[in-house]
Amino acid sequence: MTHELPGRVVVLAGGLSHERDVSLRSGRRVAEALRGVGVETEERDVDADLVPALLKDRPDCVFPLLHGETGEDGALREVLRLLDIPYVGSGPTASRVAFDKPVAKAVAHRAGLLTPPSVTLPHATFREIGAAVMMDALLARLGVPLVVKPTRGGSALGCSVVRRPDDLPGAMVGCFSYGPVALVEQFVTGTEVAVPVVDTGSGPRALPPVEIRPDGGVYDYAARYTAGSTEFVVPAKLDDEVAAACARAAVTAHEALGLRDISRSDLIVDEDGQVWFLEVNVAPGMTETSLVPLSVQAAGLDLGELCAELLAVAKT
Repeated sequence: MTHELPGRVVVLAGGLSHERDVSLRSGRRVAEALRGVGVETEERDVDADLVPALLKDRPDCVFPLLHGETGEDGALREVLRLLDIPYVGSGPTASRVAFDKPVAKAVAHRAGLLTPPSVTLPHATFREIGAAVMMDALLARLGVPLVVKPTRGGSALGCSVVRRPDDLPGAMVGCFSYGPVALVEQFVTGTEVAVPVVDTGSGPRALPPVEIRPDGGVYDYAARYTAGSTEFVVPAKLDDEVAAACARAAVTAHEALGLRDISRSDLIVDEDGQVWFLEVNVAPGMTETSLVPLSVQAAGLDLGELCAELLAVAKT
């Protein structure tokens, strides 16, 4: 380990989002890893008692592991900044930008990354203009297959792959049940790859890419968090040149979005070896089936030591 161990650390997990259970599992995993390298670690949920507790017994640092809106939209990080408590991860503004998938796609595209053609539709617009007319226009513009997902959220909740026009209405309903705005984008066929990026003080670097092979063909919530339902290949079976392009894309997204400490970019490598940027996560999962710990292990790193190094360079 290249940095001194941090003092007392609070790992924040839970919250009230749809991804509460995943967050709690991530929190337990990181807390155990930190304790394994000698870091005094307390796990806390996010509730009305949180701020008084942090002010009464100020930790040296906080490791936020809340997933979904409450943990990734920048609000919690704004609170920690107000309290002047260092924390791991991106700042409030960068988190807000990255959490909004269409905005993050636009930033990544301006930075030179390929992004699938897409349309963003609020539920109110979809309803007022006429659902049938809008779906016909979407199909005429983007064709099939399509991916429909909420613009804000994670863990693939509310996300559907539409392979036939008749499946689009159900996909839109499912999406709007998790958020008021839908992102409808062309489905890029290829190899799904996730690339974590970490920065422990020497600049952002990509960790080994993780290739995702879900049994059902779609990396949905069940495929992500049910042990054995998805095969992960680490490092991904990619040509060296393509693997390097994936690493560059992840670092480019991290830097273009102004992220810090840790992120994970989700990419697709098409049959021509082109790398497509899908989205980025500023609070990636750390559960037993999550991608970052798999990549950390493949890099020959210890998860506890890496988390401790991230804590050592944390800022407000």
